[in-house]
Amino acid sequence: LLSPQGTRDYSPKQMAIRERVFNAIISCFKRHGAEVIDTPVFELKETLTGKYGEDSKLIYDLKDQGGELLSLRYDLTVPFARYLAMNKITNIKRYHIAKVYRRDNPAMTRGRYREFYQCDFDIAGQFDPMIPDAECLKIVHEILSDLQLGDFLIKVNDRRILDGMFAVCGVPDSKFRTICSSVDKLDKVWAGALGCTCCCWSGGEALSLWAAVNMCQENWLDYDGLVGMFDPKGRKVPCVGVSIGIERIFSILEQRVEASEEKIRTTETQVLVASAQKKLLEERLKLIAELWDAGIKAEVLYKKNPKLLNQLQYCEDTGIPLVAIVGEQELKDGVVKLRVVATREEVNVRRESLVEEIRIRTSR
Repeated sequence: LLSPQGTRDYSPKQMAIRERVFNAIISCFKRHGAEVIDTPVFELKETLTGKYGEDSKLIYDLKDQGGELLSLRYDLTVPFARYLAMNKITNIKRYHIAKVYRRDNPAMTRGRYREFYQCDFDIAGQFDPMIPDAECLKIVHEILSDLQLGDFLIKVNDRRILDGMFAVCGVPDSKFRTICSSVDKLDKVWAGALGCTCCCWSGGEALSLWAAVNMCQENWLDYDGLVGMFDPKGRKVPCVGVSIGIERIFSILEQRVEASEEKIRTTETQVLVASAQKKLLEERLKLIAELWDAGIKAEVLYKKNPKLLNQLQYCEDTGIPLVAIVGEQELKDGVVKLRVVATREEVNVRRESLVEEIRIRTSR
């Protein structure tokens, strides 16, 4: 069996890396005061038609299921413009992280898929010039620095330069989007149209991460009155934003982890509840229930009488830092033997103090 072309499955190890990236990006967006929104994975076909120039042929159309012609979203920009106009919103700072779909020729080794995530941050509203724009650049810098991708260079263009070049060349306005698409095909980066190119060097190889920052606030989303297209009165909303190329970032980090053979934890389990003798399943289950109720991330092996060595080996294999061992003597004394897997240190902890001791040790 094969997955559809241009898509991929992600193993627990790969998902752990992706979660690191998403957490860094979301933390940055929240740090800058953004609210989160979501929109449907599909839109009315008429909403998307004509918004992407010749790239409109890359939109996935869905079979009519009863009166509505629908298409899978191509990006998060047009849905955002529709959202602003439909809800009569003229001022918002939002982020949106979701999958988009394109009937493109995939190049999966370079992080180009038919199904992929976009991570968008946008500021909509009328503000003094360049202040929101500068914040978008700061966000790009913060995220790429936090992810420790290596040296990177942020290049900023003004779309009006590209407009001027087209005008000098005699390009009619009606051909603007077609020309932009052609520019895009040069190296799959919207060099002038979107405004910001981030190049990251990893292991001596330059990988292109597009982080689209338009430095012409009055024209973004309104590249052709995009918000106004959805507004009955044609009202425009100036916006500026950034979109992080998550798939290419992930490709860099995945290659780096593979090269370094770094061991990646795929769970967040803090402690394994184990037993040293037989016939202690009920006691293990009582203890783990106490830990779960206290918010501790804990596991137990699904065997009635597992060998202690096998339980300790499970912790070694999965990276669980602590083992809470219950035995006949410990039960009599009202204690739990807490073992640090890395150092093999063992201490007896009063049962009523176990939760706090686990929290202290896992927070170090």
